[in-house]
Amino acid sequence: MKFPTAQVIPGRHAAATVNEEARLESLAIAQGLKRQQAGLLDELIVRYQHRLLRYLLYLTGDRDLAEDLFQEVWMRVLVRGAQFNGQARFETWLFTIARNLVIDQRRKRTMGSLDELIDGNGDDDRAMNFEIAAGDPTPFDHFSSLESRERIAAALLELDTLHREVLVLRFQEELSLEEIAKVTRAHLSTVKSRLYRGIAMMKPKLEGAWREETA
Repeated sequence: MKFPTAQVIPGRHAAATVNEEARLESLAIAQGLKRQQAGLLDELIVRYQHRLLRYLLYLTGDRDLAEDLFQEVWMRVLVRGAQFNGQARFETWLFTIARNLVIDQRRKRTMGSLDELIDGNGDDDRAMNFEIAAGDPTPFDHFSSLESRERIAAALLELDTLHREVLVLRFQEELSLEEIAKVTRAHLSTVKSRLYRGIAMMKPKLEGAWREETA
């Protein structure tokens, strides 16, 4: 399926053009899913399989479970595709399905929700106005080699699930804070708080690794 794209306009209109392309693509996917367009699901699986499996691995910490849920997510997409209206990016809807399945799985096993995996209230009012400036380097920006990416993955797995999830969605999946709030069904202030705390917990781990690489 060839998704429609908007004409690229240089200069200050570039960001608006990218947003328009994303909107048109989401609408095209929504229409294709409603019509059960041949080949569309296969194309979506190829396009998003690595991102989806990575997200599930970080949420569950269990490859076998993540792979089982991966298959179930795509079954939900197949069965419930008509529910996607194209108003949000497809990956936002996809990650929401995945997260709900993880929560359902945990409820079956522990009768708890994903939000109960964190100690205490998990949120800090100091982060209410926390924002990451677009031009500021993130804690991940110093690392580009395969070995470095493996260190990031290992450091992320040391975090609790909720902080790890927000960091993965923000810096690896490149979702906006508003999109993360939709996926996690959390208030924007809660997302900002988890992001703030997650970065604070990751910083010493990554700074240590970075010093080793530059020594």
